[in-house]
Amino acid sequence: MDFRPGRKSMPGKDEPFAEAAERFRRLLQEQAERAKSIGGPVEWLDYTKLDRLVIGVIGGDGIGPIIAKEAKRALESLLRDELRSGRVEIREIGGLTIENRISQMKPLPDEVLAEIRKCHVLLKGPTTTPEEGSGMPNIESANIAIRKAFDLFANVRPVKMPSQGIDWVFFRENTEGEYVLGSKGFMATPDLAVDFKVITRPGSERIIRLAFEHAKKTGRKRVTVVTKANVIKTTDGLFLEAAKKVAGGFPEIKWDGWYVDVFTAKLIDEKRRRGFEVVVLPNLYGDIVTDEAAELQGGVGTAGSANIGARFAMFEAIHGSAPRMITEGRGEFADPLSLMRAAVMLLEHVGLLEKSRKLAKALDLCALYEQKAKITGRADGATAVQFGDCVVAALSDPRLDEKWLSYQAG
Repeated sequence: MDFRPGRKSMPGKDEPFAEAAERFRRLLQEQAERAKSIGGPVEWLDYTKLDRLVIGVIGGDGIGPIIAKEAKRALESLLRDELRSGRVEIREIGGLTIENRISQMKPLPDEVLAEIRKCHVLLKGPTTTPEEGSGMPNIESANIAIRKAFDLFANVRPVKMPSQGIDWVFFRENTEGEYVLGSKGFMATPDLAVDFKVITRPGSERIIRLAFEHAKKTGRKRVTVVTKANVIKTTDGLFLEAAKKVAGGFPEIKWDGWYVDVFTAKLIDEKRRRGFEVVVLPNLYGDIVTDEAAELQGGVGTAGSANIGARFAMFEAIHGSAPRMITEGRGEFADPLSLMRAAVMLLEHVGLLEKSRKLAKALDLCALYEQKAKITGRADGATAVQFGDCVVAALSDPRLDEKWLSYQAG
């Protein structure tokens, strides 16, 4: 068959695929143009030089507004002096509910995007993405739409288990892979469904370079590159090729390549997993693997996530909107920990390092050590508000550092 535009097709044979071929051609052209836009020098925003830092907070939907309210309350307590002086402003942004997105048939309504653009960083609660068979329209993920709008190419997810000697940092490519065209697949025939995976050389090099730079800055000695290049030879092969090129500029850092299936198995190998430090992966693999890693840490509710671009950054919980908790009437028992961990990453990213460390210690006390407000997700545990109360109290406790150090030593 000849799918090239303008070529005649064979009657009764090629016609069913003519529309599919044209759609594919348009997708290729769009992605080729995007790849061109990625290259070139990157000028990173220096948050410490801003006269006023504007932090946007979006509740989202499902349990999102419940946990976002508590994360915002913790930030307001922690940044009380900065808010009073005007050095920091926290803006609440509405309109990213599933109802509003469906009513406009847009993953990111224009008025919401306009408000986000007025901020420097965003703390975002979970948002629902409709799935096939849900009865809702097929609209793109709000997260993916925001990542595209601000070119948030790096999804960074740390996982720590000090008692087991584990301190992992995952760098997941955020704007390519299967997700970049996740809503653009189609039924070529009633029995043939087609989706697409896109990997570009500049997109791969920049996420891999960021992982190596992080390893160098933090004194880590190894970067692990995860693909399935033995089977997915072209796209994953390009990602692995980019890793070889970038690694050449960091001779002091060792690197190795792992296939994603073996790598996920070794994350539960108590002997082997301690050797991993910085891990960099394409989009889909990163999404799956970091959920597994977070589960090892204590559950997806324990991990925060950063979406980093040169001029903007978004921080969010690693988990979804949990609509079932709302329909079952358990929303008040949602765990704000993951979004609060994301707030820790936000503060570190903008240069408020002492504030970041203080919030991290307060969360450790409430979630790991003292557990005065233990969340179970049900009525036998604490509510989100009670957990928020615990964090705010810990932040104002003059003995916070002393308590945290005593637990670390014990």
